[in-house]
Amino acid sequence: MVWYIDPSHTQATFSVKHMMVSTVRGRLGKLRGELDLDPEKLQDASFEIGADVSAIDTGDPRRDGHLRSADFFDAERFPEIVFKSSTVFPRGDDKYAVSGYLKIRDVTRPVTFEVELEGIGVDHNGGKHLGASATVTIDRKDFGLTWNQPIQNGVLVGDKVKIDVGIEALDVTSAKAMGLAA
Repeated sequence: MVWYIDPSHTQATFSVKHMMVSTVRGRLGKLRGELDLDPEKLQDASFEIGADVSAIDTGDPRRDGHLRSADFFDAERFPEIVFKSSTVFPRGDDKYAVSGYLKIRDVTRPVTFEVELEGIGVDHNGGKHLGASATVTIDRKDFGLTWNQPIQNGVLVGDKVKIDVGIEALDVTSAKAMGLAA
């Protein structure tokens, strides 16, 4: 069964250390994607999800512009971050480890998200909505995001980046009603 990402109810956020003393949080732009999954056999699921980097938002326009620049995401050349699943491992209690490939800029690396199925609900038209949350921590340097500045107590930007994704996906009935599927 194919499910479609509902971009108005799905978001990807990230957090990274600043000057090694505080945490900066931000949000990627709209997400898109399709999930091929049977809720009764989630271990057989496969999906691809893309996030718009050109609309990155940390609440600081100057920093956002720097993140979009070639120093970081190079959003003009690489406007999307993409994750494509390869294997789903059940962990019990609606929790899964989802391995796959994350592409940032022109670098693709294997990663494993920790995923929790939040539930499935039915809307007023009988359409189904699936909710899930996912998290992973990556080393940004592994993806060519190496810009930094040394400072007295270390560096300006930490290497570890935590990514959190909250997903709402729609079955074909709801996706068609919202114009997300043909």
